[in-house]
Amino acid sequence: MSSDKIIIKNALVITLLIGGFFLVSTLLGLEENPFLRFLNLVFVLLGIYLAIKESVFVNKETNYMTNLGIGIRTSALAVFLSIAGIIVYIQFINPNFISVMSNSFLIGGSLSLPEIIITLVIEGMASSFIGSFIIMQFYKNHDKKN
Repeated sequence: MSSDKIIIKNALVITLLIGGFFLVSTLLGLEENPFLRFLNLVFVLLGIYLAIKESVFVNKETNYMTNLGIGIRTSALAVFLSIAGIIVYIQFINPNFISVMSNSFLIGGSLSLPEIIITLVIEGMASSFIGSFIIMQFYKNHDKKN
């Protein structure tokens, strides 16, 4: 399987997990709980892990930088897809959710939609890089074991 297919497939998995979790949180009335946003990191780490694992075991890719790049690109694509989902949600479904995002302890202050988007991009990209480096620790010596 090509690395682009691995990236797209696993980015969609991450996005669907985050979106599904948000839907469940909304249905339960918990969308205003900022602590639940930390669970999004678990979904991102899971998607990075699945992408790198598939690259290593299906594509037999053992190059550290290649697999690190797959992890970063997978989570970065998921970040942008999730942000697009948030924009659609705020613009067309629940415009009041912008106040929930503005009052989140991770963002803080009274922010506009563009400021929230920039903040989410920074948060998401940071988790993409850090998460990919963390997951790569499991696979950095994979080629040396075989």
